[in-house]
Amino acid sequence: MLLCNNVRKTFDTNVVLDDVSLTLPKHSVNVVIGASGSGKSTLLRCINLLERVDDGQIFLDGADITAIGVAPDDVRRRIGTVFQQFNLFPHMSVIGNITLAPIKVHRVPPEQARTEAMALLERFGLADKADAYPDRLSGGQQQRVAILRAIATKPLLLLLDEVTSALDPLLVGEVLSLVEDLRKDGVSMVIATHEMGFARHVADTLMFLYRGRVIEAGDPQQMLDDPNTPELRHYLTRMRAAGRL
Repeated sequence: MLLCNNVRKTFDTNVVLDDVSLTLPKHSVNVVIGASGSGKSTLLRCINLLERVDDGQIFLDGADITAIGVAPDDVRRRIGTVFQQFNLFPHMSVIGNITLAPIKVHRVPPEQARTEAMALLERFGLADKADAYPDRLSGGQQQRVAILRAIATKPLLLLLDEVTSALDPLLVGEVLSLVEDLRKDGVSMVIATHEMGFARHVADTLMFLYRGRVIEAGDPQQMLDDPNTPELRHYLTRMRAAGRL
């Protein structure tokens, strides 16, 4: 589904991604971990073309999306992205937020879009919030709506960037439960997170970024229980002290 080959990204003289490669088979989950500033968010922004790579290639479903002449908006129609902040449109109801892209971007008939959105809300326990506005929702509810909005267009790939970092710890579980349900559905995902227990539970492959480079990648259980490098051991010690492991 996704292939990143030797991706490099700099901002002025600061190398943020240095020779990063990633392979994501269809219906699998790659979880990216690393300290703040390690390049996790930049990698996701390069995948959805919010940032252009300086070197290397990114392939989505076999097509080189970093090639000259590729239209970023055409690529983004096939990728769902959820950021740390919920970014819901405050002047639109929950149902309005979820149906906006299917109707305006994918030309789904409004009634069909609403029916499909209500089915998502029903399934994930938010049907009673369909006509509510974002400021009437808890943080966990807002983030769950943001995720449902991202999958309403049936994307090939879902990118989740620290989707629990802005939440009260008591609300983290309901968001992670939704992501776990999507994993069971076979949704292809790349997830950046600091939640090590969640990473262990949902990741098919774990990747540790350190100062823009992939230091370790592979089986989540092995990496979290018996890391090979001092950099990952130090990072996990910090996560354990913070109660995230």
